[in-house]
Amino acid sequence: MPESIVQNGAETDEAADEPLVIGEHTFSSRLIVGTSRYPNPQVMMDALAAAGAELVTVAIRRVNVNDPAEESHLDLLQRGGYRVLPNTAGCYTAKEAVLVAQLAREALGTDLIKLEVIGDDETLMPDVEQLLKAAKQLIDDGFTVLAYANDDPITCRKLADMGCAAVMPLASPIGSGMGLVNPYNLRIIRELIDDTPLIVDAGIGTASDATMAMELGYDGVLLNTAIAQAQHPVQMARAMRHAVTAGRLANQSGRIPRRLYAQASSPTEGRVGS
Repeated sequence: MPESIVQNGAETDEAADEPLVIGEHTFSSRLIVGTSRYPNPQVMMDALAAAGAELVTVAIRRVNVNDPAEESHLDLLQRGGYRVLPNTAGCYTAKEAVLVAQLAREALGTDLIKLEVIGDDETLMPDVEQLLKAAKQLIDDGFTVLAYANDDPITCRKLADMGCAAVMPLASPIGSGMGLVNPYNLRIIRELIDDTPLIVDAGIGTASDATMAMELGYDGVLLNTAIAQAQHPVQMARAMRHAVTAGRLANQSGRIPRRLYAQASSPTEGRVGS
């Protein structure tokens, strides 16, 4: 476990933590943040700063990277020092997702891609067949693939075995804010996969959800709506930053075992009257 450092009398663990490594890319922040649905660009930039994010995700299919007006949005992120993680949101087939990923690599000069292949408009759940097909093609084409997946241990294990740089099971449906609806599956996924970074993606609603994900041993959290649509996005971004750090520290610290009955915290020997 990394040692903490002290600054002005306050203990700071975040700076002492080991980095998050995804493929050949290294990040000190374990919170990945989306860039859509903010009230305005300034709130987005303030929230990203408050979150301490380094890697931010952008839906390439919904952004015309060749349009100067849209390109300025990407320029804003790059001028802010953020590394852009293009994603294939809005794609419903492997063919679409691969094409969008290739366009993103050409336009942005990055091998990073967040792979989403959605099955329908209602649940926005991944189409497993198309997801696996697209992941294989993109890995073979030299992409560093972060694959958005169902909370299904078998699918996640297949994606890891295939060579995905990170596997990102959902906590609950995209934008639902329902939090971790199936923490048991997420625990199984973590136990099955110890050789690939795991990032909880989608459904986070508030800071305690992010903390719980990290307490389960996940390597990071990716979220968007929980910050962008909060009543006070910048404050929520700051809360998420601390939540991810707290959850990771708690996981590394080793919680006490759960007990059915009470156990006195003070010794019983030497009590008055004994």
